[in-house]
This record gives sequence, C-alpha cells and structure tokens, in this order.
Amino acid sequence: MDRKHNKTITHIARILRKNMTKEERHLWYDFLRKYPIKFSRQKILGKYIVDFYCASANLIVELDGSQHYKETGIKNDLERTDYLEKYGLKVLRIQNNQINQNFKDVCYYIDNEVKQSLSQLR
Repeated sequence: MDRKHNKTITHIARILRKNMTKEERHLWYDFLRKYPIKFSRQKILGKYIVDFYCASANLIVELDGSQHYKETGIKNDLERTDYLEKYGLKVLRIQNNQINQNFKDVCYYIDNEVKQSLSQLR
C-alpha cells in the first residue's frame, strides 16, 4: 500500500478535513488532537481516506454514521477494512451515536487499543 501522497484524492481529503462531521470534530478537538501518541485526521492510506490514523500504533479509527448500516455501506466498509488490514492495520469502527452518548467510554476504548497495539509492536 502506498501511504504517501495520492494526488487523485488529496483534494477530497482537504475538503473532508475542513468539513468534519460534528462527531469527528468532537473526537478530534476533545481527545485525539492532544492525545500523547500522534493521530492524523482524514489521512490518505492507499486508495482510501481514513477518519483518524495513528501510525505508531498501526491503528485506524473510523466513525460510522447511518449510511454505513445500509447494504451498500456494509459491503464497502468490509472491502475497505479488508484492504487496510492486509497491511497490518487495525480498524476500529465506532458508531456516531456512541460519540454522542458515551464519549468517555469511546476515549477509554481508543486509549486501550492504542496501548495494546503499542505493546504488541515492541
């Protein structure tokens, strides 16, 4: 997978960074932006743009709205996850309503996954 600059979707990543959903903004500004292990937002990984990416932990956090639970969304997410996992990346899928209803638990979950991943990489 080419994790470098993908000129064909760079403009889309920029648009997505400028127009994050309220759940993405909440997770980014209230947790991930100042998290001690660096996360990137709207990161291009191969042919995809992931919501949040932690390179040192090989971890991706995807926030899923209602479109992800329709037949097409489920199929696309499975293909995307399979593609990313082939490169040793772990994909965490978190429902938007979990961000809104259980934000502290979501942060705790992400923190535990990062720590677990880092301990396995050492």
